[in-house]
Amino acid sequence: MLLEIDNLAVSYGKMAALHGISLKVEECSITSIIGANGAGKSTLLNAISGVIKYTGRIALDGKQLPQTPHEVVKAGIVQVPEGRRVFSALTVEENLTMGAYTVKNREVIQSRLSQAFELFPILAERRRQLAGTLSGGEQQMLAISRGLMSGPRVLLLDEPSMGLAPRLVKSLFGLFQKINQQGVTIVLVEQNAKQALAIAGHAYVLEVGNIVFQGAGVHLLEDPVIRKAYLGASSE
Repeated sequence: MLLEIDNLAVSYGKMAALHGISLKVEECSITSIIGANGAGKSTLLNAISGVIKYTGRIALDGKQLPQTPHEVVKAGIVQVPEGRRVFSALTVEENLTMGAYTVKNREVIQSRLSQAFELFPILAERRRQLAGTLSGGEQQMLAISRGLMSGPRVLLLDEPSMGLAPRLVKSLFGLFQKINQQGVTIVLVEQNAKQALAIAGHAYVLEVGNIVFQGAGVHLLEDPVIRKAYLGASSE
């Protein structure tokens, strides 16, 4: 098992956000996390990334992850945060280069730049353009590509479809599958439950800090309880 989380608990002051949850992520898989707002989805990703403190155990390849963000990146886990958070005053290419701050080999950096431009050709066209002037969809492409620049084994995606047009969302989820096929393990937190479950090998449903359902994405997609609660479909 590539990523293992055991008895993970997070609190904000006296308020518990995660109540000792456990989950596993297989190598080269897409694992989706769905749930309502406030369920603890982003808190889970922030804990894995070392952004917030937690109790419990998070292990990569059986080794305890450090709890500092830059060390987590060095270990091979990168988060693409909710809201894109590109460096608006830097160009597209400068943003991408910033994503490779842990990489010392210039040839590797150039190779990954080429891969980013191949994955998202529009970024190649905009490489000299300030990131703040890009459309929302282009900024999301940039944020994802920046995350890939360090060569992660695990890519954590936090609400990547938020604010995007349906046409772009469909294209984006297809690209997630392509990235996964290139050997990158993906953990996807997403409000668009239907799309998230459709591409997930395995999925977890969070409710108020607890895992209440888990299973193959296609099975949860057809589960009447899940359909009624998260897909807006009738349980009949």
